[in-house]
Amino acid sequence: MMKPLHNYVLLTRLNEESKTAGGIIIPDNAKEKPSRGRVVAVGDGVYEHGARVPMTVKVGDAVLFAKWASSANEVKIDGTDYVLIKESDILGILE
Repeated sequence: MMKPLHNYVLLTRLNEESKTAGGIIIPDNAKEKPSRGRVVAVGDGVYEHGARVPMTVKVGDAVLFAKWASSANEVKIDGTDYVLIKESDILGILE
């Protein structure tokens, strides 16, 4: 596994529904990449004005992140796909 640095978060994507609200099944090649993920690892936070700002998200949280996040990097570790993203590109924690 890997530990992200500073304010980076390591996520696995959560699968989106393959059927619309009207019951239409979406084929795999027409699906967009999910913008939901599960937090796998978090960095320690960033330093601002000499003090560390702690991370808001924690391991195990389900989150919604920006679909076109500028900081999002897709990485493969030990054969598993992950998204490495800055915490500021996470829009919210799903409950």
